[in-house]
Amino acid sequence: MVVTGRRAQEGRRRGLWRVEAASVVGTVIESYDFALFGLGAALLFGELFFPPTGQATALLASLATFAVGFFVRPLGALVLGNLGDRVGRSPMMVFTLVLMGLATAGIGLLPTYDTVGVLAPALLVLLRLLQGFGAGAEYVGAILVVAESGGTRRRGLRASLPGTGFFLGVLLATLAFTAVSLLPAAQFASWGWRVPFLLSAVTVLVGLYFRLAVEETEAFTRFRAQDRPARFPILEVVRRRPRSVLIATAANGPMVALYYLVQVFVLSYLTGALGLPSAVGLVANIVASLVAIAAVPLCGALSDRVGRRPVWLGGSAFLMAFAFPLFWLVQTRDPVLVVTALALVAGALGAMVAAQAALFAELFETRYRFSGFALARESSAAVIAGPTPFAAAALLQGYGGATWPIALMVVALGAVAFTAVLFAPETRHVSLTDPGG
Repeated sequence: MVVTGRRAQEGRRRGLWRVEAASVVGTVIESYDFALFGLGAALLFGELFFPPTGQATALLASLATFAVGFFVRPLGALVLGNLGDRVGRSPMMVFTLVLMGLATAGIGLLPTYDTVGVLAPALLVLLRLLQGFGAGAEYVGAILVVAESGGTRRRGLRASLPGTGFFLGVLLATLAFTAVSLLPAAQFASWGWRVPFLLSAVTVLVGLYFRLAVEETEAFTRFRAQDRPARFPILEVVRRRPRSVLIATAANGPMVALYYLVQVFVLSYLTGALGLPSAVGLVANIVASLVAIAAVPLCGALSDRVGRRPVWLGGSAFLMAFAFPLFWLVQTRDPVLVVTALALVAGALGAMVAAQAALFAELFETRYRFSGFALARESSAAVIAGPTPFAAAALLQGYGGATWPIALMVVALGAVAFTAVLFAPETRHVSLTDPGG
């Protein structure tokens, strides 16, 4: 009996490890795809895919295309979140992985404006829309697969793992883009930039190897055995849990906006307005990603000890306090200070990403957890996060290169994120597998 019990326990551990690996690998691919587009939009796409109307105008057009991907994410959350609550979490993990990977690889095959004219930006927007549709459910599905598998103990750490995968994907995208940017300028502009995008097709195969082996979560399996799925989970969650939807929406939008403000706008600001080599921004992104990769699981484990709210509130408070110093350090043009500034921001964002994962999952019941989490995350990302790099670039241009309006934007975003979670309950002891959980 003891041997049998040990074998069963080892089997559960192996199964949980496969779930964790599948969630992390898939999220690596999602963030790789999105980060790669952000890097291309900040450094290259304006010249390749849009009419030659001047550097500033081309950059705005490129960043607007970046924002387009966010506008369709709520639709992906609506459609795929509904299926996730009716069909299951695991099938959605596979579908979103394939969709995003193929769309990213397609970008690597696109003709440029010089070749096909206005068809080039049109195709770029189309593939960006497909990326956004898949991203509307990929990250949430990955979190729910780990959060709903296993008990309450260490759930904060487990649920944070996709966040680690997110920053790991950013790191890999930055490394890949940095490597090809070392090519001679003509080769980089003609074919070198395409290589990281085409590699996405290979990463999809790796992700499928892990995700096809993942079984349905404990919480969803138990729910299906006891109850019938709602016909329209998205309507049910809005009707029954409006407070939870509002808290998650108000908290998430500013957090994602702050991330893309740094990862996309600041990178373009370094190379454009400040005239620094692109290598400085890329190295800063690499170091910042490494910091976040370490911070996310540490803060996820911390949220299991002190709660989700204190970890989130600490991260958002730091970002508010650091808003003006961030731009002061960047404007020194000192590579060491630039890297340090972005690394500190990454640590604070890592804390918020870690706390968000378990907190948002615990705010909703199993029958509409996917829909509620995805709706709150993606609707706020579309309205606030997607346009933020574009808005920051427009402010920079409108105020003659001054950064204080952008620093005020950071303070405002941090304040909204902080205030929203002040109204959230502490959820670290909530069971996700009990009836009603």
